Amino acid sequence: MRRSALSCPSLIPAAHSAAHPAAHSAAPSVRLSAVLSIARSATLSAALLSATWALAAPGAHGPGGEHLDAPGVAVNASGLARLPDGSVNVPKAAQRRMAIRTVLAPQSEAAATVELPGKVVMDPNASGRVQAAHGGRIEPGPRGLPVAGQPVKRGDVLAYVRHHAEPYALGAQQAQLAELKAQRQLAEARALRLEGLEGTVPRKEIEAARSEVQSLAERERSIGASLGAREALVAPVSGVIARAELVAGQVVDPRDVLFEVIDPTRMLVEATTADTKLAGRIGGAALQGAAEAKLRLLGVSRSLRDGVLPLMFAVVPAKAGTALPLAIGQPVTVVVQARERIKGIVLPAQAVVRNPANEPIVWIKSGTERFIPQPVQVRALDASTVVVTQGLGTDNRVVVQGASLIAQIR
Repeated sequence: MRRSALSCPSLIPAAHSAAHPAAHSAAPSVRLSAVLSIARSATLSAALLSATWALAAPGAHGPGGEHLDAPGVAVNASGLARLPDGSVNVPKAAQRRMAIRTVLAPQSEAAATVELPGKVVMDPNASGRVQAAHGGRIEPGPRGLPVAGQPVKRGDVLAYVRHHAEPYALGAQQAQLAELKAQRQLAEARALRLEGLEGTVPRKEIEAARSEVQSLAERERSIGASLGAREALVAPVSGVIARAELVAGQVVDPRDVLFEVIDPTRMLVEATTADTKLAGRIGGAALQGAAEAKLRLLGVSRSLRDGVLPLMFAVVPAKAGTALPLAIGQPVTVVVQARERIKGIVLPAQAVVRNPANEPIVWIKSGTERFIPQPVQVRALDASTVVVTQGLGTDNRVVVQGASLIAQIR
């Protein structure tokens, strides 16, 4: 078998070895220096990585002092990434773009709260309904038929209802009208004859004839007007049309609700609770998700309705005279503040987000670029603030702005 000259060391010319004796002696030293350099670089990288994790002291421990960092997790510092343990890596540049803000939230005391279901209802002193006393056909008003959202003033004519009697009743009215007309004509002729005999006929007979003519004329006018009568639908209060479902020519029944007029600056919220003792412990209330409005307790019902106790609140806008961002019948959540106090960590409501399991969590900053999800138990204080009762420690650096953006990183 033939062997390559390059692979056989015996075929290397001896003159080459003799010409370069120093090259063979220096090669082991070069290789040793390269190995030492690589080892020093690896040691330095490990030290830097350890120093990076050492900066994670605030926020790396749970409320009981346990470590939240998962051991052996490698951080991908190249960009946004969800790590295998569920934490998120967010570079500094991305944090600035996302406007991430964190705080060290201390433990404090806050008022205990209870969330109650409720709905927006009309204020009876600032709203009203327009109904037809009798059935008939709808006719537009002087300015046409109003639509929902249109402002109106008290006394404005919104529409007309043209009444239509049954055929038999209509025929009876027309016959009575004809009879009254004939009687009026005979009475007028008799009154004229008596007036021509004035002086020979007693004065009282002439006056009686005139009164009979006047009475028959009024009855005839009244029945004639009833045949083509129409009812004017008038706005009961000044405000905005909240409900309008009419078109020209529509036939409506008596007592149908044709329009609803409300004052958008004055509304009520009716909440319900099964705790009959809650009314005596209410210190304040707010609407969840509506920081621009406050609630003032008006009264508590003394009778249960479907097993729950109604509570009535007045909605007070932050700025007097401004329209409230609410609609009649809208379901809302009323956050009632009780007089007792609870201990916890107060945070903005936007700091609490949901994980894929629909559990409330907050994001804790455990390093310069690492954020850990921490399940918590929260209670709402008002429309924009919550209190964390379990799951956080006093040394946790919590994300209070941009938590929803971090939760979207995959």
